[in-house]
Amino acid sequence: MARLLLPALALLCLLPVVPSWGALAVGLLLALVLGNPYAARTKALTPKLLSLSVMGLGAGMNLVQVAKAGLAGFAYTAAGLGLALGLGWILGRLMKVQRDTSVLLSVGTAICGGSAIAAVAPVIRASDEEVSMALVTVFLLNAAALVLFPLIGHALHMGERPFGLWAALAIHDTSSVVGAASGYGPEALLVATTTKLARALWIVPVAYGIGLLYTRLQYFSGEAGDAKAKRPWFILGFLAMAALVTFVPALQPAGAWVNAAAKRLLVLTLFLLGCGLSREALKRVGPRPLFQGMLLWLCVGAGSLGAIRLGWIR
Repeated sequence: MARLLLPALALLCLLPVVPSWGALAVGLLLALVLGNPYAARTKALTPKLLSLSVMGLGAGMNLVQVAKAGLAGFAYTAAGLGLALGLGWILGRLMKVQRDTSVLLSVGTAICGGSAIAAVAPVIRASDEEVSMALVTVFLLNAAALVLFPLIGHALHMGERPFGLWAALAIHDTSSVVGAASGYGPEALLVATTTKLARALWIVPVAYGIGLLYTRLQYFSGEAGDAKAKRPWFILGFLAMAALVTFVPALQPAGAWVNAAAKRLLVLTLFLLGCGLSREALKRVGPRPLFQGMLLWLCVGAGSLGAIRLGWIR
C-alpha cells in the first residue's frame, strides 16, 4: 500500500493548498505507520531538492529593498544572530544533543526557521532524521507563536512597529511572522515582513561560514578524508536568482513563478524528509532536540522583547 500511497501524496504536496507543516506531518505519519518503501531513493533525493528549492527562493527577494531594511538594523541583527547561535551551541553541549541537529536548531531559530535549516543541511550533510527533528521542532514552535505572540503583544499594549520587530526577530518562519503580524495591524505587517526578509539574507554568510568551520574542524580532528562538510555553492545560485530579478525588471514575472515553484518543491522535500524518519530514529534521537529548540526559542523571544521594550532595538 505504501508503494502507491507515497508517490500519490508526493504529487499532492505540489498543490498550493498543502502547507509545509502539513506535508512534513503526513510524511512522518506515513513513515511511522506504514514505513517508507523507497527509503534509499528519498534519502539520495532530499539533499538535491533542498539545494534546488533554496536557489529558487532567491527569485522572491528584491535585494535593494531588503538591503535598505538590513542596513537599518545591521548592528542588532548581527548581535542577535551571534547570541542566538552561541547560546544554541552552549545548550546543545549541555543537553548532549547531536552536533548537526543542534546546529540546525540554532540556525533555524536565529535566522528564518525551515528555510535556514534547508540551506544549512546540505552544507553539513545532515542526515534525514536530523533535519526532520529540527523541522518538527521549528514547526511546533511556529504554531505556538501564531497564537501566543498577538496575545502577549496586546496584553503588553505594544504598538504596531515594536510588535512587528518582535515578531520578525523571535518567530522562526516568514509565513508565521506574516500570520502573526497581519492580524495586529498594517504597520506591524510591513515592519515584520521587511525585517524578516532582511534577516533571511544572513542565510548566505552563515551557511558559508558553517561550511568553512566544519571543514576546519574535520581537518584538525583528522576527519578531512571523510569530506563531510559541503561547499555551499547553491547559495551562490540563491544570490544569482535574487540579483537577476532585482536588476533585470523584465525577469520579475518569471522570478515570481520560479519562487512559487521553489516553495512547492520545498514542501515536497519536507514530505520526503518526514518519510525518512523511523521509529528507531526517534528513539535514537530522543526528546532532547525538542527541549533544546524550545528553550532556545524562549530565550530569543524574551531577550528580543526585553531589548525592544528598553529601546535598544527600534
